Amino acid sequence: MISSALSDAGVRRAIERAIMKTRYTVALSMIAGAALGGAAIQGLHAQAKPKAYLVTESEVIDRPSVPPYDPLLASALQAAGGQWIGGPGPTEKITAVLGDPPKRFGVVEFESIDKAQAWLKSSGREAIAPQRNKAIKLVRQFIFEGK
Repeated sequence: MISSALSDAGVRRAIERAIMKTRYTVALSMIAGAALGGAAIQGLHAQAKPKAYLVTESEVIDRPSVPPYDPLLASALQAAGGQWIGGPGPTEKITAVLGDPPKRFGVVEFESIDKAQAWLKSSGREAIAPQRNKAIKLVRQFIFEGK
């Protein structure tokens, strides 16, 4: 009888140890899975290229030449993957906060800096250069990367 009780107690302890071991294994697996998932998401975010923005400051030289030029610019930009930010093209409605405002200003979003630089060297941009040079004078252009 005593030996039977001892063996039952030993079996129970062995079963309890197995159950606890399984619980710890499941809990550790869940923690490890969450950590790996978080690391994978962080890696994916790090791989995404930031968008690039081409900023252009210009002045109108010949007002009647601007309306025919603007659709040509929009079409060429769209073909190069560019998209105007803040409206359909450059604007002259600018409010100064500090210093003198530009006379005409536009921002174009591209998928990457490489795409923005490709636009600046593209045949589509070169094709509309005569109309641009007649209508406006480029004062300043620069590209910056978003986050």
